[in-house]
Amino acid sequence: MNSERSLVRRTAPVAASAVAALVLAACGGNGDSSAEHDGHSKESPSASASASSQGQQNAADVAFAKGMIPHHRQAVEMADLAPSRAGSAEVKALAEQIKKAQDPEIKTLSGWLTSWGEEVPAEGTMDHSEHGASGMSGMMTAEEMDKLKDSSGKAFDTAFMEMMIKHHESAVSMAETEKADGFYEPATKMADAIISSQTAEITHMSELLGKN
Repeated sequence: MNSERSLVRRTAPVAASAVAALVLAACGGNGDSSAEHDGHSKESPSASASASSQGQQNAADVAFAKGMIPHHRQAVEMADLAPSRAGSAEVKALAEQIKKAQDPEIKTLSGWLTSWGEEVPAEGTMDHSEHGASGMSGMMTAEEMDKLKDSSGKAFDTAFMEMMIKHHESAVSMAETEKADGFYEPATKMADAIISSQTAEITHMSELLGKN
């Protein structure tokens, strides 16, 4: 009996130190930069496990992520012009709202592609003029972007809203395709959110254009 007690005494500190080591390791894991966590640049096996529990992606999910990333990037690029060029406080607020919604979505979409073993579209891979010429995604041409950059005040406000309505309409169309054909639940939920928020913004911009 005494030998059993002494064995317990000897093993207890070992067990305690093992628990402490695990706690320290867990805390240390939280030291990763928030950018890595937000961007899902480091995908763990648990991320893959959660992906499988939500249903594996299909070709429509991959196409949605690859198409929406450059599309969102251009919307953010347009929104970045507003603080120094817009004449209306409402347009500035709208641009800020667009950027706030779409920046995190770019990170999430990129994270999905990385976890699926797919390539994330590089910055500037899809040329503005190429997109605009094809008309397939409502992207602005390089000429349209230059015109927007060169305008200010009321002229900027009008051009920005007219272009963003066209941009949003194509994003809603892409999201509707994802809802119909996609399989990955988080992607179809994002598509739902895009349809809801961007349809509301289209209505708001149409009203503001009517007041101009």
